[in-house]
Amino acid sequence: MSVAASDDATALLERSGALLHGHFRLASGRHSDRYVQKARVLEDPKDTVSLARTVASWYPRIDVVVSPAVGAIPFGFAVALAAGARSIFAEREGGAMRLRRGFVLRAGERALVVEDVITTGGSAQEVFDLVRSSRAEALGVAALVDRSTEVLAFPLRALLRVEATSWEPEDCPLCRGGVPVQSPGSRHLE
Repeated sequence: MSVAASDDATALLERSGALLHGHFRLASGRHSDRYVQKARVLEDPKDTVSLARTVASWYPRIDVVVSPAVGAIPFGFAVALAAGARSIFAEREGGAMRLRRGFVLRAGERALVVEDVITTGGSAQEVFDLVRSSRAEALGVAALVDRSTEVLAFPLRALLRVEATSWEPEDCPLCRGGVPVQSPGSRHLE
């Protein structure tokens, strides 16, 4: 059974303990009052596959799923499994997202970029551009959570839209208020 609506996805993320409130340093370096600890929902394969089936159902045919390494790989793999597609990932090398490990995109393949959480959209944009430059057909970007605040330059569909304010560290009111910042993600920025 797949997750049918944003309300269902919200309930699943809340039940898993993935939606957090407080003062957080995001992977982008920005600070926020809300954080999505996606690993908490992705630790349950049944829930992950349920969410992935919903994403796969949005597209009539997917030949390959491309995810930015490393956080989005499990969700991208689950979407590929649900769609009957290949699963590959792009890695940062020399400051740019690249396909390595023998991964290739073939001209005309219907390729979906799958991201876990979109905040600035930087990594998703790089992978989307990588897909387009390969002459594959870029279907867009699908994400578990969209928490972006700016207009994105790629088509995006997300299971859940999280309205969360984020600030550059020097503009953060939580820092000014002396609220300790947490870095719950896998990238701890200085």
